[in-house]
Amino acid sequence: MELNRRTVIAGAAAAGIAATTLGTGSAEAASGGKKPVKSLFGKLADGTKIYSWALENGGTRLKVLTWGGIVQSLEIPDRHGRYTNVSLGFDNIEDYVAKTPYFGALIGRYGNRIAKGQFTIDGKAYQVDVNDGVNSLHGGAKGFDKRVWDVEPFTKGSDVGLYLYYTSVDGEMGYPGTLKVKVTYTLTKHGDWRIDYEATTTKATVVNLTSHVYWNLAGEGSGTIEDHELTIAAGRYTPTDSGLIPTGELATVHGTPFDFRKTKTIGRDIRDGHIQQVQAKGYDHNWVLDKGITAKPQHVATLRDPRSGRTLKIATDQPGLQFYSGNFLDGTLTGTGGRTYRQGDALCLETQHFPDAPNHPNFASTLLRPGQTYKTTTVHTFSA
Repeated sequence: MELNRRTVIAGAAAAGIAATTLGTGSAEAASGGKKPVKSLFGKLADGTKIYSWALENGGTRLKVLTWGGIVQSLEIPDRHGRYTNVSLGFDNIEDYVAKTPYFGALIGRYGNRIAKGQFTIDGKAYQVDVNDGVNSLHGGAKGFDKRVWDVEPFTKGSDVGLYLYYTSVDGEMGYPGTLKVKVTYTLTKHGDWRIDYEATTTKATVVNLTSHVYWNLAGEGSGTIEDHELTIAAGRYTPTDSGLIPTGELATVHGTPFDFRKTKTIGRDIRDGHIQQVQAKGYDHNWVLDKGITAKPQHVATLRDPRSGRTLKIATDQPGLQFYSGNFLDGTLTGTGGRTYRQGDALCLETQHFPDAPNHPNFASTLLRPGQTYKTTTVHTFSA
């Protein structure tokens, strides 16, 4: 029988005992997590110090870098209480700076792609940085993933976490307006990882913030995720052209490899030869979530590794979910565990507004104006 860690922790707390035998943390974690711990991770070429912040609560262990707001590791137990890191990453700052797979990073100013890096606001055309062929990807060559964030730790009741701050000046990577960003990482007493995004601007601009964790619930470097089971609550997706830019169509998933409304393994249909899969070398598409935009996060996806029993549930208030099956991992990157990452060794589930939304009037708007506050929340719930 598989046990949910919430149940184990709650029972242990009620009995006044530590829940260590199932790897769910201690009685301390049930009543309040450990104080965040800061340590030096490395230095940039100009001498700037990059720090790592370690958080632990409710049986989840998280390490976050001031470089890119990167989740450098996230450890959770399996059904037998054995911990492992389930997110891909590097063990040194040099690799994070020199290589750009977006491992664990905060993405902005615009997550995903913008066709030709061009859009128009109030009749004025803007050209932002192009870094993915002829298109812009994840905010440009030096997006939020390649910036130093200010970090402030907090404990609030039984929660622990980090406030991350970054100010993107007017014109950075071509985007209009000075954007002040605050992202809150929270580990709850149940071990949930919650992300709250906020931003304000001095000029009308486009914003689409997300997190780019690469998941492998069997453990980073352990091999393929094709045997992972995935469910996505979406009856439509956005087909793309050869440059992975949405065509504007909201296509049905019925009768296609893109139908994850019922749980199936990722590998079951990944080689079906569908033209969309051929272009993307697998899955690299935005799913149109059935719930649409909601006032509060709602459950939209479940990922499970049957070998370890680890399960990840994602809830969001956003209208889209980008599922990327690690198609461009090519064996040239060596991760935190000393193993190389190959195609299909991890996947991303990025909550978001749709790619290229500024150029598609039928997509939900990503426009932010002065006086408005961009707010969105995503919650990751773990169990075994």
